[in-house]
Formats: sequence, structure tokens, C-alpha cells
Amino acid sequence: MKQIKIFDTTLRDGEQSPGCSMNLKEKIQIAKQLELLKVDVIEAGFAVVSPGDFTSVKAIAEEVKYSVVASLARALPKDIDCAWDAIKNAKYPRIHTFLATSDIHMEYKLKKSREEVLEQTRLMIRYAKKLCNDIEFSAEDASRSDREFLVRVLQEAVNAGATVLNIPDTVGYAAPEEMADLIRYVKENVKNIEKVAISVHCHNDLGLGVANTLASILAGADQVECTINGIGERAGNASLEEIVMNLRTKKEYYNADCSVDATQLVRASKLLTMVTGVKVQPNKAVVGENAFAHEAGIHQHGMMANRMTYEIMTPESIGLSENKMVLGKHSGKHAFEERLVILGYNIETDKLNNLFEKFKIVADKKKTVSDKDLEALVREIVFNIPDFFVLDKYVINSSNILNNTCNIRICKDGKEYMESVATGTGPVEAAFNAINIATGLNVKLDEYNIEAVTGGTDAQGAVSVRISNEDKNYKGYGVSLNIFEASILAYINALNNMYFQENKGGY
Repeated sequence: MKQIKIFDTTLRDGEQSPGCSMNLKEKIQIAKQLELLKVDVIEAGFAVVSPGDFTSVKAIAEEVKYSVVASLARALPKDIDCAWDAIKNAKYPRIHTFLATSDIHMEYKLKKSREEVLEQTRLMIRYAKKLCNDIEFSAEDASRSDREFLVRVLQEAVNAGATVLNIPDTVGYAAPEEMADLIRYVKENVKNIEKVAISVHCHNDLGLGVANTLASILAGADQVECTINGIGERAGNASLEEIVMNLRTKKEYYNADCSVDATQLVRASKLLTMVTGVKVQPNKAVVGENAFAHEAGIHQHGMMANRMTYEIMTPESIGLSENKMVLGKHSGKHAFEERLVILGYNIETDKLNNLFEKFKIVADKKKTVSDKDLEALVREIVFNIPDFFVLDKYVINSSNILNNTCNIRICKDGKEYMESVATGTGPVEAAFNAINIATGLNVKLDEYNIEAVTGGTDAQGAVSVRISNEDKNYKGYGVSLNIFEASILAYINALNNMYFQENKGGY
């Protein structure tokens, strides 16, 4: 049975999607989870884009022990040098360089002739090969390229020393049979193709990312490029979890499998949602909240008789647990830690102690603490960046007949207290205005989202915000039983994120 390599680009293509930016700590956590998933290749980023991207790619390269770590680079010496500097300390480094091959891209983006693209491909792969043995070449917009010219470019790449040829459906234009036919054409017309791996990178603009990827596997692709939850540019990429479970569920049909540990899929999906704040739709295949939910009576009757009547894979196969342990104010640290492990979280001792203290505070106010409550606490503690600004105290006055006001005091860098009073059309706006005045920062609120972590009147409120300052975006997250406090904590967390990224090189 053929083993398909899984190339995950969540940290590169996925992070480029609106609202999915991550700081350094978050990227490292995602990289660790990808290793637990046992993906073959982790594309850590696009090192040349910014000093922050370089720092994160370098940190991931030094952290990852088992997967190949790749950095994307345009087919330019500057990009290739930067990519190599970022990944050279990886145990298994790969330079991933790309150049467009479609007529529309060559004319309007590259402004180069076909002969110039051929020469650049040859020279840049040779250049990269002197630095790194493992070189992946992507023919950008391959699915809309002239096939004969595409083959000429790929042949140059093979001759120059590329180890992987990537055939991207960059704009999600292909249909499954078209994509399969393109892979077959490449295999039949590129000499010595058997000496390199063939990869595909399918976008989801027409909703066919996964279908095109699976069709390519049937046609002979060796590697597939995908992201957790299918995040990515525009409509996203092919979804890692959907590809894996198609292969796992229909091995005989595809005559192929992969090394991914499917029991880590739900954990990976939840972690990414926690980090980015971008939710998965309830009916999302494999990891959606409703993926294993059955409401229709006829379905429920069949399920009680035999789960296989309406489930082609088990919840346990993707890491869902049916454990019914209930946590409350009388629960001990051992039970608390065990529940976190069941949910997939392995927390360092110092953070675990802090997390347990927070849990006790919540448990004193709630009869039971749900898994979602725990996940909200994990997000607040584990992924929080250093506190430059800390909330000391606040008073909010809200009324439908008087001005909404907020009096707030914030501690700066553990030394200086800053206090202010402000009004707003509502209590949240008043609080955010007061924070801006107290800190002396004039940031803009771009996005504000609020949700109840669980149901009931004792539910924790979770708030996520996105702010901008000088055309740069930063996100913040806060959770509390008091929704105003959650809002304040989220806004201050966003300011801390901004400070961390701008002053510590963490983005």
C-alpha cells in the first residue's frame, strides 16, 4: 500500500488567511501538535517576509525533532538565503522555492518570458541545492499553465536537483479529473520523474480542494499539501483531517495510507481554533461539532442497533472521548490534570499550578466545570503572552438614561499605575476608551466577538477582539464570569500582544 507524505502548511499558507495570524508562542504550540499528528513535513513559514517570520521559522526548525521543516522562498537568491538561514539548524531541513508558470502570471506578475522563467528555474534550484539537499520546487498556477511549457519547467527543476515537484492548483480552478489528468501527464512526460516525489497543493475556491487532492493521489501523487481545518488564502486549502480520514476509511479504494495519528485530529482542530479564534462550522466534515451528532429519529434508532448504520468512522478514531468525569469545586489536582490529558493538553508544571488556581476560582462560582470551561482557561493561561499591562481594578456604570462610564486602573510593567475615566455609547466602548486614555495608546478596534463558553446563567463569557495600530493587526482574548471583565481582559491582552510583537520580535 502506497504511503502518502502529508505536507502541512497551516503555519504558512494557513496563517496568511485573514484573522489567522499567530504569535511565536502560538506557532510553536501548533508545530508541536503537528509533530504529535506525525505529519511528514511542516512548512514553518515564509522566512523572508519579515524579521518576525524569520524568527518563528528558525524557532520551529530548532524545536521540531521528527518532521521535515520547510521554509517557502521565491526563486530569488535573497529569499533562498533567508530560508536556509532560518531552517539550517533543523534536523531535516527543506527549501521550498516557487515560480509561476502560467501565461497570465508570467505576463502580469513576473513580467518575464518563458525562456526567462526556464533559466530562472534552473539557476535558482542549482543555487538552493548548494545550500540544502532537499529542494521542493512549485510551479505556481500549474493547473492553468500550458502543459508542454509546464513539463519543460519541471524538467529543468529535476535536472537541477529538485527532490520534490509540486503541482499546485493555486486558484482552485481545476476539476478532479482535470487534476488527475495533469498528474498523469507530468508523470508520463518528465524524464527521470521516478527519482523525485510529486506533490499537489489544491485550493478550495470551488469547494474541490480535497476532491482534487484525492484524485491526484489516485493518479500517482506522492505528497499532498494541506492545512488543519482547511484554513488558507481566500476559500482555504485542502483540509488535512478530511484527506487523512478519506485515506483511513477507504484504504482499499485509494490503495494508499499516511503516517498521521488520526486520534490527534480533534485536538489539532481545537488547538488551531483556540489559537486563531476562527471557528469551525458545525457541519464541517470530520471535526465539526455535528460530525457525530444524530437528531433524526430513524438515525437514532439505527445508531442504537449498530453505530455503523450511520457512522462510517468512530468518534474515538479521531480523538473524541466519551469520558464523563465531572469536575467541580471538590475535585483535586490529580483529577484536574487527568482531565486535561484526556482533552489532549500536556501542561508544564508552573502553568498547571496557575491553571488549577484559576479552575478553583471558577469552580467556586459554578456547580460543575465543563470541558469548554477548561479549554477557555487553557487558552487564557497557556497562550497568554507576557503581561506588560495588567488590570488592577475597574468600575463600570451603565444605564439607559445616563452616560455609560468606566473608571479603570492599569498597572504598567509592574511599576506604574495609570488611571482614567471615559464614557461611551455602551459600557464596553466606555471601558475600551478608558484603557486607551490610561495607556496613552490610540489603537482602533476592528473586531469584537462575544460568546458564552457553556450554557446557563453561570456560563463564562469569552471575548475575542482584534485591534489595529499603524496598519498592523493584533488579537486578544479574555474569559470571565463577568462579560464586561472578559471584554476588558481581551482588550488588554491585545495590547500586550501588540507590545510583545513590536518589542520582542515575537511575530
